[in-house]
Amino acid sequence: MTKTNRLYWILPAFPRRFAFFSQTQPVAHGKGFYRQSNRSCWVLLLLLGYLFAAGCKDNGSNKRTIFRYNEYAGIASLDPAFAKNQSTMWPAHQLFNTLVEINDSLHIRPSLAKHWEISDDKRTYTFYLRNDVFFHDDPVFPYARGRKMIAGDVVFSLNRIIDPRVASPGGWIFNGKIDTLQPFTALNDTVFQLKLMRPYQPILGILSMQYCSVVAREAVEKFGVDFRSHPVGTGPFQFVAWEEGQGLVFKKNARYFETDSAGNRLPYIDGVKISFKDSRATEFLLLRQGHLDFVNELDPSFKDEVLTKRGTLKKEWEGKLVLKTQPYLNIEYLGILVDSLNPLVAQSPLRLKKVRQAINYGFDRRKMILYLRNSLGTPAESGFVPKGLPSFNDSIVKGYHYDPVKAMALLKEAGFPNGTGLPQIRLLTISIYADFANFIAKQLEAIGMKIQVEVVQKSLLFEMTANSRAAFFRGGWIADYPDAENYLSVFYSKNPAPPNYTRYKNPAFDAAFEAAIKETNDSLRYLLYQKADQIAINDAPVVPLWYDKVIQLLQPNIKGYQPNALNLLELRRVRIEDR
Repeated sequence: MTKTNRLYWILPAFPRRFAFFSQTQPVAHGKGFYRQSNRSCWVLLLLLGYLFAAGCKDNGSNKRTIFRYNEYAGIASLDPAFAKNQSTMWPAHQLFNTLVEINDSLHIRPSLAKHWEISDDKRTYTFYLRNDVFFHDDPVFPYARGRKMIAGDVVFSLNRIIDPRVASPGGWIFNGKIDTLQPFTALNDTVFQLKLMRPYQPILGILSMQYCSVVAREAVEKFGVDFRSHPVGTGPFQFVAWEEGQGLVFKKNARYFETDSAGNRLPYIDGVKISFKDSRATEFLLLRQGHLDFVNELDPSFKDEVLTKRGTLKKEWEGKLVLKTQPYLNIEYLGILVDSLNPLVAQSPLRLKKVRQAINYGFDRRKMILYLRNSLGTPAESGFVPKGLPSFNDSIVKGYHYDPVKAMALLKEAGFPNGTGLPQIRLLTISIYADFANFIAKQLEAIGMKIQVEVVQKSLLFEMTANSRAAFFRGGWIADYPDAENYLSVFYSKNPAPPNYTRYKNPAFDAAFEAAIKETNDSLRYLLYQKADQIAINDAPVVPLWYDKVIQLLQPNIKGYQPNALNLLELRRVRIEDR
């Protein structure tokens, strides 16, 4: 990878001459540690080590506030075209902007676009762009000064997503939605136009995804695939240095376009540094020792030490840490393959709807969440669409609750009284969800169902579900944008896997789903979503477990931070006070 000469900004104790790694100086590495003897190599490690060992504020009069967090899963790329999971979406959100974004109330608001117009036929969207947005200063530009962002950059960035040569995992977001001839057009430098094949109401939500971030053409063309480690965007922070597997540093974008209500330029803090310790247990220990400012989620081994069973901070931790929770647009579930043409299904009792319904009635979600999640989550007793979305309504969409008597009656109707003649059913899961699978298996055993829990690697489970080789499996679905369409697409028969891992097919569901995504009236669209959700839940291709919550712990001196339902790390308005 290539290291740049942009680290010295945050190290006032070192003279500038030490920041001598250049744009064209490659460094070979193995297992995350550089192995060449070149002096620049160990100086880089020394400087990064100094930076990462420093507290929130540097010594000296020029104090800098640095937000520190750990990414235990690692970061594969800083190119937003590859922002396919939380670990890559979080840094992309700091470095780039999209045309529109989602606010705390899950409504679309302007970002790079000031406002937009929608044609009468709902197929053409015209966006009027800000004219005060600049790309980060970078040597790819003349005099290393970031140029103004224009509509042509939006066209270039969105075309990258659908370019098969780029092979973006986000290519699916426009499939069957955008005009096939000229979907993206720059009418002039400040007006961008998007054309659809047919009306598609959730398109603004699609455009808020990190995949749709606007990138600098010059950087992409110069670095090619190495743009992943030399990102140039318009976001509130800009790239400084990345020692893969060790640390990643961003600094404040001094020319960022957003201001607060008092006219102060955002962001408030001076930078972000990300470490890569590979376990959540280590994360929590570093937080407790004051070496991190924030952790997302909590390692299960510490949850009973820190949290009550009702999901609040225990008294001994009050004043030492701050707990933030928020409904999270994520559902955890068990999936059931229902493709009758698949040999796995043809001989399985799971092919029978009443057996699938019996599983749904046969275990206590409320007890599971209380004891295994310390109440951090809502038992999924409605549909597949989770709590937190505007269309969620558990008084209309009726799911499953714990009713062992009803479960046993359903098994009897399916031809398996008290479980007699019912073969053992294999449930595939990953290690961090093994406790939940075992809890469910134990309770289903009481109604006569024998469940064999098998723990497999995450990559293997994904491969098996994507290729219809798992009949019964643990799954989760996190919203890409806040619209129920994102969840119900999991059951749309015209979708492959992903997202339709269960291979569910029901014409009545498809009809309601298709009507919903064309409907422009929100109230009517929500009713159609609820109708489709109820149809799928009645057929039981899934076993909803819980609607998730964001669970975050922060140091008490982190001010202005608020979690959000998309669990997107938002740092623009964060301040760090002296401790």
